[in-house]
Formats: sequence, C-alpha cells, structure tokens
Amino acid sequence: MAFKIYTKTGDKGSTSLIGGVRVSKSNIRIESYGTVDELNSYLGMVNDMAANAGISSWLREIQDRLFTVGSELATAPNKDVKMKLPDLHESDITWLEQRIDEMNETLPEMRSFIIPGGNLAASTCHVARCVCRRAERICVMMHEQGEKIQELIIPYLNRLSDLLFVLARYLGHINGAEEIPWRARI
Repeated sequence: MAFKIYTKTGDKGSTSLIGGVRVSKSNIRIESYGTVDELNSYLGMVNDMAANAGISSWLREIQDRLFTVGSELATAPNKDVKMKLPDLHESDITWLEQRIDEMNETLPEMRSFIIPGGNLAASTCHVARCVCRRAERICVMMHEQGEKIQELIIPYLNRLSDLLFVLARYLGHINGAEEIPWRARI
C-alpha cells in the first residue's frame, strides 16, 4: 500500500515538531519553517525560468541548505531528537558570498535603487528575496522572544537575501533586460 500523505492529526489546528511536541499551527516555529518552504518553492520557480545550468547548480545547493534550515526550525527546542539532522556551517555563508562576488564582477555598478523586474526569472527572484527577508525577520523575532534558534540561520538568511538581489540583477543582465533605476519624485 502506498504511503498516505494525510494523517488527519492536524485537522484541529495543531501539528508536531521534530521531537514529537505538538504546537498550534500558528506557532512562530511553524511560521518560520513555512516561510522557508515558501522561499524554497520560489527558488524552484527561479531555477525553472532561468534555464541556466550554472545558476541551476547554485540554486539546488541553496535549496538543499534551506531544507537544513527548515529542519532546524521544525525541531522542538530543548528536546532530544533521536534522528541526526543536517546543520549549517560557516562555509555555507562563505559560499554565498563567493557567488555574490562572482556575479558582481560582471554587473554594472549600481548607483541607485533599482525597480524590480526585467524578465520573469529576475522578477521571481526579487519575490524570493522578499520572502527570504520575511523568513529572516521571523527568525529574528523568534530569537528576540527567547526561542532557541541555531546561530547561523539568521546570518545565512541575511546573506541569502543579498545573493538573491544580486542574482535578480544578474539574471536581468545575462538576458539583456534593462535595469531601471528608481528616481524619487520630488
């Protein structure tokens, strides 16, 4: 018999964290890893739209790390978990910085804010950047509320949102899209 996706255990608005602790589906932990999952889905869309082997390998690496982040956020704090969970490393952040520097070498200097857009892949990447910033804000809120959160998650999400901004510009650039600077109305 095939594995059933539905369990009906969440029908009354609660779910289990890794470690077996049941919490409301409105719990900040659920919001945090749900937002990371949303980000991961947008990155899948960016990957499909970009249709670029190099960028695809980068995005797959990032998507893998987002599953790592999600599993950490989905784990009950202060609970011994029997299963081995993946974790982030400083090298994951360094890797993002290296990709940012690599793309920036080919991009024109930015002299003002730019209006998101250019082509569908770049625009979707801007949406992913905004979702990433939201995930980061939720994780900061968790930390401020005393929730246990692995120390590299916030810096990773911060650097990832930087990468997504540069990637959006890069996608526009390699596809010949015009970058439109924002001009404040005065």
